[in-house]
Amino acid sequence: MSDDRQAKAFPVSWDQFHRDARALAWRLAAAGPFVGIVCITRGGLVPAAIVARELGLRLIETVCIASYHDYKTQGDMEVLKPIAERVTGAAGPNGQGLLVIDDLVDTGSTARMVREMLPKAHFATVYAKPLGRVLIDTFVTEVSQDTWIYFPWDMGLSFQPPIRDGVA
Repeated sequence: MSDDRQAKAFPVSWDQFHRDARALAWRLAAAGPFVGIVCITRGGLVPAAIVARELGLRLIETVCIASYHDYKTQGDMEVLKPIAERVTGAAGPNGQGLLVIDDLVDTGSTARMVREMLPKAHFATVYAKPLGRVLIDTFVTEVSQDTWIYFPWDMGLSFQPPIRDGVA
C-alpha cells in the first residue's frame, strides 16, 4: 500500500468490530445451516470466534495464507497451512456447508485462493473493498479501495489527534 492510500484511514475499535461481527452473524443466520467454519488467518480468527458463538458452531478450522509481509505491501501468496481433510470431509462436495470467514476482502487474492479450495463454501467478511467484493457472499460494510482499515488488534491505546489537524 502506498503512502497516499494510507491517507484514508478507517480505525475500528474493539466495540465497533464486535458489533460489526455480530451483524455479520445475524446476516449469516439466514444463509445456513453450516457444518463448520474455516477462518482465514490471521485476520479471520476474531470474527470467526464471534460468528461461531452466535451461530452455535463448534467445528472451526483455519487456513493460513500469508500475503501481507510488512503490514503495508502485499506480496506473493503462500499457503502456510492447508485446510484439514477431516473438515472438508465433514462438509458436502467442494466445501458445501462450510462458512469461510475473514476480517476483510481487499484485492480478492486470498479469497480467490481459498475459493479454489472450497468453491461451494459460503464466503463472508466483516469489511469488503470493491476489487474483492465479487468473491464474497456476505459482508457488513464496504469501504473504498484506497482505505486502510486499522483493526483493534493492530492498535494501542493512545491519543489520536483530530482529523481537522490534518492527521488521518
